[in-house]
Amino acid sequence: MLHFVEMKASPSPCAALIGDLVASRSAVSRIGAQQSLIAALELARDLVPSIQAPAPTIGDEFQSTHETVAQAMLAALVVRLALPPEMDARVGIGFGTIEVVGRSEYGLTQDGPAWWNARDAIGEVEQRAGRQSGLRTWVHEGGTVNAYLMVRDHVVSGFDGRQRRLVLGLLQGRTQRELAEQEGISASAVSQSLRRSGALAVVEGLDEVR
Repeated sequence: MLHFVEMKASPSPCAALIGDLVASRSAVSRIGAQQSLIAALELARDLVPSIQAPAPTIGDEFQSTHETVAQAMLAALVVRLALPPEMDARVGIGFGTIEVVGRSEYGLTQDGPAWWNARDAIGEVEQRAGRQSGLRTWVHEGGTVNAYLMVRDHVVSGFDGRQRRLVLGLLQGRTQRELAEQEGISASAVSQSLRRSGALAVVEGLDEVR
Protein backbone atom coordinates (compact mmCIF):
# COMPACT_ATOMS: atom_id res chain seq x y z
CA MET A 1 0.00 0.00 0.00
CA LEU A 2 1.32 3.47 -0.86
CA HIS A 3 1.88 5.93 1.97
CA PHE A 4 2.26 9.68 1.85
CA VAL A 5 5.25 11.18 3.65
CA GLU A 6 4.64 14.10 5.96
CA MET A 7 6.68 16.95 4.46
CA LYS A 8 7.40 20.35 5.91
CA ALA A 9 8.33 23.37 3.85
CA SER A 10 11.49 22.56 1.91
CA PRO A 11 14.10 25.33 2.39
CA SER A 12 16.50 23.36 0.20
CA PRO A 13 15.64 22.86 -3.47
CA CYS A 14 14.48 19.43 -4.51
CA ALA A 15 13.16 17.73 -7.64
CA ALA A 16 9.38 17.45 -8.02
CA LEU A 17 7.92 14.89 -10.42
CA ILE A 18 4.45 15.07 -11.93
CA GLY A 19 3.26 12.31 -14.24
CA ASP A 20 0.16 10.91 -15.87
CA LEU A 21 -0.86 7.96 -18.01
CA VAL A 22 -0.87 8.40 -21.77
CA ALA A 23 -4.26 7.85 -23.47
CA SER A 24 -5.69 6.28 -20.31
CA ARG A 25 -9.28 6.99 -21.38
CA SER A 26 -8.92 4.45 -24.18
CA ALA A 27 -7.81 1.68 -21.82
CA VAL A 28 -9.88 -1.52 -22.01
CA SER A 29 -10.19 -1.43 -18.21
CA ARG A 30 -9.72 1.84 -16.33
CA ILE A 31 -9.57 -0.14 -13.09
CA GLY A 32 -6.89 -2.41 -14.52
CA ALA A 33 -4.92 0.58 -15.75
CA GLN A 34 -5.03 2.18 -12.32
CA GLN A 35 -3.91 -1.05 -10.65
CA SER A 36 -1.00 -1.34 -13.09
CA LEU A 37 0.01 2.26 -12.35
CA ILE A 38 -0.06 1.66 -8.60
CA ALA A 39 2.12 -1.44 -9.01
CA ALA A 40 4.61 0.53 -11.12
CA LEU A 41 4.72 3.32 -8.52
CA GLU A 42 5.31 0.76 -5.77
CA LEU A 43 8.32 -0.56 -7.67
CA ALA A 44 9.69 2.96 -8.24
CA ARG A 45 9.29 3.64 -4.54
CA ASP A 46 11.34 0.54 -3.70
CA LEU A 47 14.10 1.21 -6.24
CA VAL A 48 14.58 4.98 -6.14
CA PRO A 49 15.38 7.16 -3.11
CA SER A 50 12.68 9.77 -2.53
CA ILE A 51 11.56 12.47 -0.14
CA GLN A 52 7.91 11.87 -0.93
CA ALA A 53 7.39 8.41 -2.38
CA PRO A 54 5.78 8.03 -5.83
CA ALA A 55 2.03 7.93 -5.34
CA PRO A 56 -1.20 8.44 -7.32
CA THR A 57 -3.05 11.72 -6.92
CA ILE A 58 -6.16 12.65 -8.91
CA GLY A 59 -7.40 10.48 -11.76
CA ASP A 60 -4.47 8.96 -13.60
CA GLU A 61 -1.87 11.42 -12.28
CA PHE A 62 0.96 10.69 -9.87
CA GLN A 63 3.74 12.59 -8.17
CA SER A 64 6.86 12.30 -6.05
CA THR A 65 9.75 14.42 -4.78
CA HIS A 66 13.45 13.58 -4.77
CA GLU A 67 16.69 15.12 -3.61
CA THR A 68 18.10 15.24 -7.14
CA VAL A 69 16.89 15.50 -10.73
CA ALA A 70 18.79 12.28 -11.52
CA GLN A 71 16.68 10.40 -8.96
CA ALA A 72 13.49 11.83 -10.46
CA MET A 73 14.65 10.81 -13.95
CA LEU A 74 15.31 7.28 -12.73
CA ALA A 75 11.87 7.12 -11.07
CA ALA A 76 10.26 8.19 -14.35
CA LEU A 77 12.13 5.45 -16.22
CA VAL A 78 11.19 2.76 -13.70
CA VAL A 79 7.51 3.67 -13.90
CA ARG A 80 7.54 3.45 -17.70
CA LEU A 81 9.36 0.11 -17.71
CA ALA A 82 7.13 -1.39 -15.01
CA LEU A 83 3.88 -0.62 -16.85
CA PRO A 84 2.41 -3.24 -19.19
CA PRO A 85 3.51 -2.91 -22.87
CA GLU A 86 0.18 -1.38 -23.86
CA MET A 87 0.53 1.41 -21.29
CA ASP A 88 2.85 4.39 -20.97
CA ALA A 89 3.32 7.51 -18.87
CA ARG A 90 4.65 11.02 -19.41
CA VAL A 91 6.52 12.95 -16.75
CA GLY A 92 7.53 16.52 -16.01
CA ILE A 93 10.35 17.27 -13.55
CA GLY A 94 10.99 20.61 -11.89
CA PHE A 95 13.64 21.77 -9.45
CA GLY A 96 13.08 24.31 -6.69
CA THR A 97 11.62 24.76 -3.24
CA ILE A 98 8.35 23.25 -2.02
CA GLU A 99 5.82 24.38 0.57
CA VAL A 100 3.09 22.21 2.12
CA VAL A 101 -0.06 24.34 2.19
CA GLY A 102 -2.68 21.81 3.30
CA ARG A 103 -3.94 18.28 3.05
CA SER A 104 -6.66 16.49 1.07
CA GLU A 105 -7.94 12.95 0.62
CA TYR A 106 -5.20 12.50 -1.99
CA GLY A 107 -2.43 13.42 0.44
CA LEU A 108 -0.47 16.59 1.04
CA THR A 109 -1.39 19.78 -0.81
CA GLN A 110 1.83 21.39 -1.96
CA ASP A 111 2.91 24.52 -3.78
CA GLY A 112 6.12 26.23 -4.77
CA PRO A 113 8.55 26.64 -7.68
CA ALA A 114 9.45 22.94 -7.90
CA TRP A 115 5.81 22.05 -8.65
CA TRP A 116 5.27 24.99 -11.00
CA ASN A 117 8.37 23.95 -12.95
CA ALA A 118 7.28 20.30 -13.05
CA ARG A 119 3.88 21.33 -14.40
CA ASP A 120 5.54 23.45 -17.08
CA ALA A 121 7.77 20.49 -17.97
CA ILE A 122 4.92 18.02 -18.46
CA GLY A 123 3.21 20.65 -20.58
CA GLU A 124 6.35 20.73 -22.72
CA VAL A 125 6.11 16.97 -23.23
CA GLU A 126 2.53 17.36 -24.45
CA GLN A 127 3.45 20.22 -26.79
CA ARG A 128 6.33 18.27 -28.33
CA ALA A 129 4.31 15.06 -28.75
CA GLY A 130 3.29 15.95 -32.30
CA ARG A 131 6.82 16.02 -33.65
CA GLN A 132 8.48 13.68 -31.13
CA SER A 133 5.92 10.95 -30.58
CA GLY A 134 8.15 8.89 -28.30
CA LEU A 135 9.03 11.74 -25.94
CA ARG A 136 7.74 11.07 -22.44
CA THR A 137 10.02 12.95 -20.02
CA TRP A 138 11.17 16.55 -19.69
CA VAL A 139 13.12 18.54 -17.10
CA HIS A 140 12.27 22.22 -16.73
CA GLU A 141 15.29 24.21 -17.98
CA GLY A 142 17.15 20.90 -18.10
CA GLY A 143 19.52 21.89 -20.88
CA THR A 144 21.61 19.00 -22.17
CA VAL A 145 19.84 16.61 -19.79
CA ASN A 146 16.80 16.91 -22.04
CA ALA A 147 18.93 15.95 -25.03
CA TYR A 148 19.62 12.65 -23.26
CA LEU A 149 15.94 12.27 -22.38
CA MET A 150 14.84 12.76 -25.99
CA VAL A 151 17.10 9.92 -27.10
CA ARG A 152 16.31 7.76 -24.06
CA ASP A 153 12.58 8.08 -24.54
CA HIS A 154 12.84 7.35 -28.26
CA VAL A 155 14.65 4.09 -27.46
CA VAL A 156 12.38 3.09 -24.56
CA SER A 157 9.24 3.84 -26.57
CA GLY A 158 10.39 1.18 -29.02
CA PHE A 159 10.77 -1.54 -26.39
CA ASP A 160 8.48 -4.55 -26.40
CA GLY A 161 7.34 -6.18 -23.16
CA ARG A 162 10.40 -8.41 -22.81
CA GLN A 163 12.83 -5.56 -23.42
CA ARG A 164 11.09 -3.49 -20.76
CA ARG A 165 11.44 -6.36 -18.29
CA LEU A 166 15.10 -6.89 -19.12
CA VAL A 167 16.04 -3.24 -18.57
CA LEU A 168 13.99 -3.12 -15.39
CA GLY A 169 15.85 -6.22 -14.22
CA LEU A 170 19.19 -4.48 -14.80
CA LEU A 171 18.03 -1.52 -12.73
CA GLN A 172 17.07 -3.96 -9.98
CA GLY A 173 20.62 -5.32 -10.00
CA ARG A 174 19.80 -8.67 -11.53
CA THR A 175 22.38 -10.52 -13.62
CA GLN A 176 21.87 -11.43 -17.25
CA ARG A 177 21.83 -15.09 -16.23
CA GLU A 178 19.00 -14.42 -13.79
CA LEU A 179 17.13 -12.50 -16.47
CA ALA A 180 17.59 -15.39 -18.89
CA GLU A 181 16.05 -17.80 -16.38
CA GLN A 182 13.17 -15.38 -15.81
CA GLU A 183 12.43 -15.16 -19.55
CA GLY A 184 13.14 -18.79 -20.36
CA ILE A 185 15.82 -17.88 -22.91
CA SER A 186 19.59 -18.20 -23.10
CA ALA A 187 21.99 -15.72 -21.51
CA SER A 188 23.39 -14.94 -24.97
CA ALA A 189 19.87 -14.07 -26.17
CA VAL A 190 19.52 -11.64 -23.26
CA SER A 191 22.87 -10.07 -24.09
CA GLN A 192 21.95 -9.67 -27.76
CA SER A 193 18.58 -8.15 -26.92
CA LEU A 194 20.12 -5.61 -24.54
CA ARG A 195 22.71 -4.55 -27.11
CA ARG A 196 20.46 -4.41 -30.15
CA SER A 197 17.57 -2.62 -28.44
CA GLY A 198 19.77 0.16 -27.09
CA ALA A 199 18.97 -0.86 -23.52
CA LEU A 200 22.57 -0.77 -22.35
CA ALA A 201 22.96 2.77 -23.70
CA VAL A 202 19.84 3.80 -21.75
CA VAL A 203 21.21 2.43 -18.47
CA GLU A 204 24.78 3.60 -18.95
CA GLY A 205 23.57 7.01 -20.10
CA LEU A 206 21.67 7.42 -16.86
CA ASP A 207 24.85 6.65 -14.92
CA GLU A 208 26.65 9.39 -16.87
CA VAL A 209 23.87 11.89 -16.14
CA ARG A 210 24.17 11.18 -12.44
